[in-house]
Amino acid sequence: MNRRPGFLVYGLLTAFVLGSCAPLYWSFLVGSHSREVLTKRVPPLLPGGHFWDNAQRAIDAVPFWKAMFNSLIVSGTVATSVVFFSTLAGFAFAKLSFRGRTPMLVFVVATLAVPTQLGVIPLFIVMAKLGWVGSVWALIVPSLVTAFGVFFMRQYLLDAVPDELVDAARVDGCSLFRTFWTVALPAARPAAGILWLFTFMATWTDFFWPLIVLPASNPTVQIALQQLQSGYYVDYSLVLAGATLSTVPLLVLFVLTGRQMVAGIMQGAVKG
Repeated sequence: MNRRPGFLVYGLLTAFVLGSCAPLYWSFLVGSHSREVLTKRVPPLLPGGHFWDNAQRAIDAVPFWKAMFNSLIVSGTVATSVVFFSTLAGFAFAKLSFRGRTPMLVFVVATLAVPTQLGVIPLFIVMAKLGWVGSVWALIVPSLVTAFGVFFMRQYLLDAVPDELVDAARVDGCSLFRTFWTVALPAARPAAGILWLFTFMATWTDFFWPLIVLPASNPTVQIALQQLQSGYYVDYSLVLAGATLSTVPLLVLFVLTGRQMVAGIMQGAVKG
């Protein structure tokens, strides 16, 4: 029988949506009031009329638009590169037979267990030798491909691309790269879209590595928000107004790609 979701299901979904939106609403709420709002015993529940004033102060206090541009360039480039190289490597691991395939895949997966912080010092030395400290290249180049992306695309391509389809393309005279480009890449589009979106979001919100390699004059969005906190006093109206502005590109991205992302998830979930 095809049963419709009941009251409990809708109640849980509503609670989950409200809980997910609560931090964003709180940021906008505090950012729309004056700096004295948090000193009140009972915090306000409705937005005030000072959001644009606080947002303008945040933009004037730090190189905000330059930070937004840097984050867009870095996040977009890294996400596109990760999708391409991860799909290429995932296709090789999933559909090609070569010596050492299994040990190499095990090594790639094992790198997921290594904390990122362990490689910060040697990575910084390499970036310094190349003269990229202080440049967005220090953020882009080390993140051109990820182990998670390779494993994710490999698992998806195992079932999404039949071996017979690859063999047929090779028999018809396609080169190996053309087989990947015309057969594997279109089939991997749903998973590639999800990987692109998640990689973009993770790169946009990254704070640790940009804090190390970028100066205050050439920040990303997260570093610019950190610069709004100065001394022993934090103006939360200023900081949260800037934080709300920094989430606008992500919200726009989710609105524009939400339908395609859900379709990709559903397409990847249906077998047969």
